[in-house]
Amino acid sequence: KKHPNADKLKVCEVLTSEGKKQIICGAPNARPGIKVVVAQPGDYIPGIDTTINVGKIRGVESFGMMCSEKELEISDEHEGIIEIDSNINIGERYIDVVKNFDVTIDIAITPNRPDALGVRGIARDLAARGLGKYIEKEILPVKGTFESSVRINLKKDVIDNACELFIGRQIRGVKNTTSPKWLRDRLVAIGLRPISALVDITNFITFDSGRPLHVFDLDKLEDELTVRKAIAGERILALDGNEYELKSEDTVISSGKNVEAIAGVIGGLNSGCNPETTNVLLEAALFSPNSTARTGRRLKINSDARYRFERGVDPNFTFSGIELATQMIIEICGGEASESIVAGSMREDERYIKLDPNKVDSLIGMQITKNEQAKILRELGFKVKEESEKFIVKVPSWRPDVSGDADLVEEIVRVNSLSKLPGKPLLNFGIGVGKSTLTENQKRNFVLRRKIAAEGLNECITYSFIDQKSAEKFGSDFELVKLSNPISSEMSHMRPSLLPGLCQATYRNQSRSNNDIKIFEIGEVFTGGEPGDQKIHASGVLAGSFIARNAFSAQRPVDVFDCKSVVEQALSEIGVNLEGLLLKRSDLPKYYHPGRAGILMLGPKIKLAYFGELHPKITKFYNLKGSVMGFEILIENVPFPKHKKTVRPSVAISEFQPVERDFAFVVDSGCEVASIQRAIQNADKELISKVMIFDIFEGETAEQQLGSDKKSVALTVKLQPRQATLTEADLEGVSTKIIEAVNKHTDGVLRS
Repeated sequence: KKHPNADKLKVCEVLTSEGKKQIICGAPNARPGIKVVVAQPGDYIPGIDTTINVGKIRGVESFGMMCSEKELEISDEHEGIIEIDSNINIGERYIDVVKNFDVTIDIAITPNRPDALGVRGIARDLAARGLGKYIEKEILPVKGTFESSVRINLKKDVIDNACELFIGRQIRGVKNTTSPKWLRDRLVAIGLRPISALVDITNFITFDSGRPLHVFDLDKLEDELTVRKAIAGERILALDGNEYELKSEDTVISSGKNVEAIAGVIGGLNSGCNPETTNVLLEAALFSPNSTARTGRRLKINSDARYRFERGVDPNFTFSGIELATQMIIEICGGEASESIVAGSMREDERYIKLDPNKVDSLIGMQITKNEQAKILRELGFKVKEESEKFIVKVPSWRPDVSGDADLVEEIVRVNSLSKLPGKPLLNFGIGVGKSTLTENQKRNFVLRRKIAAEGLNECITYSFIDQKSAEKFGSDFELVKLSNPISSEMSHMRPSLLPGLCQATYRNQSRSNNDIKIFEIGEVFTGGEPGDQKIHASGVLAGSFIARNAFSAQRPVDVFDCKSVVEQALSEIGVNLEGLLLKRSDLPKYYHPGRAGILMLGPKIKLAYFGELHPKITKFYNLKGSVMGFEILIENVPFPKHKKTVRPSVAISEFQPVERDFAFVVDSGCEVASIQRAIQNADKELISKVMIFDIFEGETAEQQLGSDKKSVALTVKLQPRQATLTEADLEGVSTKIIEAVNKHTDGVLRS
């Protein structure tokens, strides 16, 4: 009966397996006496993504829903409810009444498995697992009856990086009618809308075998097709109805001046097939995954062809694919085929891998017999030959993801099922405290990290990726490591130094009024992309004031010696004897101030650390305020102690009185004070225990008194006798040695 509050709705009394139910319906074919499909409360309706509940519609209760084909996702029909045979018993399940329903298997494909983007690839995997038997499809070549009038021109720059092989085939006299029911049903079952026989055939082969194809209306083309790079600014009206502007890095298929398709991505609307099409050109090609992905991503076109080409199609199926499509077109649409036109060639890709069957147990912990391993690989399409207790495995062309024996082990184990992997307790390697799993380098890095933090620096963790300009500032041309597929333009290179990230962190702090910066990081730097091109450094940045503003001491900015102190304390903590280090001021990296930085050397060749003020160009580049100090400890250059001492040596205290003597030497103004200290220390290593600087006299006044470009350095030398109290003669002898040593190594003279 009619709904009291709605003209287009009816209140129906429906007999179900649970008795009579009142259901509201708006279908025009709802009438007394018919048998229909009913969804009761609690049933899920996929077409409208709704679970049916008891509810009121315009004030009248409804206890279910009578369904259309669209609501059950059977077809697009939604004008009326489904009517079924009157002989069907009430209460039966609709899926049991309609017996031609297929099981739907919903599979998520990972990017490394392009072979599984076709039904046959999935079927091969399922058959290997024991679900059914894989049936090889016999593809017979179709003999051409005439020579094609179309020529294919494959440009050289395209062959090299975008399309190595292009096959075309002319078919004339076709009738582009509606596809047969079996073909339409299969397309509908996977969510595709049937269009016409020619288009449906190419879609079918795309999803059946993972081989994208394209069909051109030959009457809309000129006699030559050219596969080339696009001319910047060219446009194409594509099959999706949108117009796209192309760039010079895009690959296109053109006829004359017109672009007819974007290679590997989408065809053009102007050369597409319609019901009047009678002559076609069938195309199968090998388009580069990288080129296809770049173009498709930039144009935001997500086509089935692009999805497969950018993951890699089976190159060996190119010829088979065009034969299969030709065969289906002639069977369904009629016509006759020409001989194939082939441009380019296909590279040889035969891969053989040696596999030790025992590796399955050593890698995974599963014991699978040799025969079972070989059986699984053969069912997956691999060719297996046994040789000297090992397998020589030929990898099929549709498996680009398999490159080593570990990949073969993965194939065997996943098909055999990891659910069969037995659970075992960890082995007991002994009683008591286990040995440390940390390497000596890791232990040293931990000690270094704690020591630098104890010096008042905060640890940072920055990205290993930096922008190109920063990489050029901190690395040489041969050190720059550019990423082939960066996630952004600000992360295009691997860092040649830790300082760029620390400088960026310093800028972010200073821009938020946090001007006193003491930060460090321990991490990898990169001078190449090969093993061994990565080194571990400990780097830090100091900026602003060394001591925070307070009432008890004067503020002063950080300087080179603060930086040097941190480096020396860190090196001392990991076993470096500071007295044996040399200070070098030349051969500095370009990002340090040439006059306010140095290198700590272990001998004349081994560099342990750089420290000093960063170059003004660097501080300007990062917009840093004030003088900024930086340091880099080259951890891997620091040698480990030769002998590990479990206990400290006994303290050796002399019972004889130490003696201190002061010396003042006149040296060149450019002379390093450390070289004077080193000369004095080496004058008598047993007697001289300490050398301390207490005054440096330099500047205009010093030059007036001492001479041009001269300065005076005053030092205290502490002498510690071990055998007997020093006599005046002993002191004079040591003083003479000191004066001669300084003169020999620095040209310094005793100040009169």
